[in-house]
Amino acid sequence: MIKMTQVLDILKQDKNFRDISYKGGFAYTWKEVTFDQLSYDSRKVSSSTLFFAKGAAFKREFLEAAVDDGLTFYVAEKDYEVGIPAILVNDIKQAMSLIAMAFHGNPQKKLKILAFTGTKGKTTAAYFAYNILKQSHKPAMLSTMNTTLDGETFFKSQLTTPESLDLFQMMALALKNGRTHLIMEVSSQAFLVKRVYGLTFDVGVFLNISPDHIGPIEHPTFEDYFYHKRLLMDNSRAVVVNSGMNHFAIVREQVANLPHDFYGQGSANQIKNGQAFDFDLTGKLAGHYDIQLIGDFNQENALAAGLASLRLGASLADIQKGIAETSVPGRMEVLTQTNGAKVFVDYAHNGDSLQKLLSVVTQHQTGKNILILGAPGNKGESRRADFGRVINQNPDLEVILTADDPNKEDPHVICQEIASHISRPVDIIVDREEAIKKALLKTQKSSDAVIIAGKGADAFQIVDGRRASYDGDIVIAKKYLNRSLKF
Repeated sequence: MIKMTQVLDILKQDKNFRDISYKGGFAYTWKEVTFDQLSYDSRKVSSSTLFFAKGAAFKREFLEAAVDDGLTFYVAEKDYEVGIPAILVNDIKQAMSLIAMAFHGNPQKKLKILAFTGTKGKTTAAYFAYNILKQSHKPAMLSTMNTTLDGETFFKSQLTTPESLDLFQMMALALKNGRTHLIMEVSSQAFLVKRVYGLTFDVGVFLNISPDHIGPIEHPTFEDYFYHKRLLMDNSRAVVVNSGMNHFAIVREQVANLPHDFYGQGSANQIKNGQAFDFDLTGKLAGHYDIQLIGDFNQENALAAGLASLRLGASLADIQKGIAETSVPGRMEVLTQTNGAKVFVDYAHNGDSLQKLLSVVTQHQTGKNILILGAPGNKGESRRADFGRVINQNPDLEVILTADDPNKEDPHVICQEIASHISRPVDIIVDREEAIKKALLKTQKSSDAVIIAGKGADAFQIVDGRRASYDGDIVIAKKYLNRSLKF
């Protein structure tokens, strides 16, 4: 619960309060009002709800319907004149975050919070940290792939970083469930739209940066994307940074006065060998480590998680055991066909992550390699040219372009756009299941591979703004592993 006086104090301290706009007379002392619910969904309100009118697509009729359901106060950046008082603010997202913190009793002060940012690897690093910290602590995790607030039940999140009202509600529930630590993926969008406004992280980890999420509804430029990524460093008590990342010098200068660890090329904690399934470390994490996820980049994700967890109370034994136990749905999952050929399923969804995926696969599979790939609609348009560039750098790769969350765009047109950046003929099979079946039929021997990139463990397709039925890449690949099946 939160009192109106608390709400106003929070807004005034943040210099975010403008006025309470209401043309009628108050039939009661509004300063004595108490709210027992916060909401930004106009379908979920009552007379004791404080409602936030947010978003460019918000319409006056949403508020009118909420008033009909008993709503008595709302927070907004303008007065919609619907017959109830409007608490006017300069920034609705800032207001939401700070009020949500207070409403839920400031749970962020009672949890040790570890946040990962980067263009790729956030989910994998979060899984490593979760498995490390659960050895001696009770972590919760907010992840793109799976979220758990009790360590037992897992569910898929709608957003990489939840909206602030949901985020602090989740924190409070995690605390109620006896959790001691919280592991989060923090996207650039989370800072851009202020989902984590006012939140300070105990440890922030910057994994890498490459152009992505640049477009009309995301970041206008790479500079803007990189800036919002770096905000995690400004809002963390201690940081862990990949010294091998692009533009490292900028981040190094930014964190110079913070407690920090650097890892990667040229650091004291450098990975010593690139063998799959095991690696050695020097420095703070000196020792031998077993790992299920192949590829140097996954070893780096493990190292980042280990250094961060060490700062949060994990022992070296916890780190070794946690890394060895970690597997991630849809991240470098490997299946074997009856003819011995391998099938790799991975979430690689931009040019940089695709290049790293291909470099790992081609180290192990020296025969025919067939890539199945698509691009999402209405977001990350720059990826399409990036995919073409990476494919052109791998001339022996066979390519089948297919649907991958086309949303409101025509998936065939998306495939054609990707193909326009590729300097050789490729197949286009929009039906993703058909594309997987055809690729599996192309393999002949154990040195061949099918690489299914983009969706990872997602068991849906986003079509016209909604999740449409799709079995998932792993399920479909398993269905057709047996070459004796007739398609």
